[in-house]
Amino acid sequence: MIRIAIANQKGGVGKTTTAINVATALAATGWKTLLIDLDPQGNASTGIGVGASEREASSYDVLVDKVPVSQCVMPTRIPNLDLLPATVDLSGAEVELVSADDRAHRLQRTLTPELGYDVCLIDCPPSLGLLTLNALNAADTLLVPLQCEFFALEGLSQLLQTVERVQQRFNPDLGIIGIALTMYDRRNRLTEQVSDDVRSVLGKLVFETVIPRNVRLSEAPSHGVPALIYDHACAGSRAYMALARELITRLPEKRKAA
Repeated sequence: MIRIAIANQKGGVGKTTTAINVATALAATGWKTLLIDLDPQGNASTGIGVGASEREASSYDVLVDKVPVSQCVMPTRIPNLDLLPATVDLSGAEVELVSADDRAHRLQRTLTPELGYDVCLIDCPPSLGLLTLNALNAADTLLVPLQCEFFALEGLSQLLQTVERVQQRFNPDLGIIGIALTMYDRRNRLTEQVSDDVRSVLGKLVFETVIPRNVRLSEAPSHGVPALIYDHACAGSRAYMALARELITRLPEKRKAA
């Protein structure tokens, strides 16, 4: 099972939108996919069509009570895509875990190959706290959505420092599979400048595919479906399908399933 954390401590950069739509695209290729919602806001759960009243078990139960993931996941209306939802209880998880000996490895220890998934995507909260640390420890690699604006670059440097610390102390095999430029507006000169700066520093680590600003991407969550289902022909959906294809090509050859 390939485990990919989608993280950036800056909010509003498109983490959840990326998680939902990339998961949907991977499921559409035939991969058995698990989407884990680690954000107390539960936006990934809502955006995939699972309301708060339907979430009988959640990632909170996995992290705090050590309930096996297999007992907490639920199917979605999308074939090949299952969800480990989040509830508001997750907002207290960091406080409840602070005295636990294995507080940084709870998620890692329950994401076993026996679950039977080809790929697992973990939607992280907009912070670098204990929830995100659990995701980074459990992940094989990291996908970073980056909004094309100046302050995003500062946040990226902080995230890269955190990844380096996690590699040194917890997960030496953690890599970064790529940086995805989101909310790309070709009419804005700043967008082009940020894109050029990021590519000049990080080179091929930045995905060729960029995710444009697109109203359909914003509308889809209110309908409880990914944009790829809400309007598969819109510019945002086409971009996420291209991003998923590019992501697959970056995975180690032995892990490819499509």
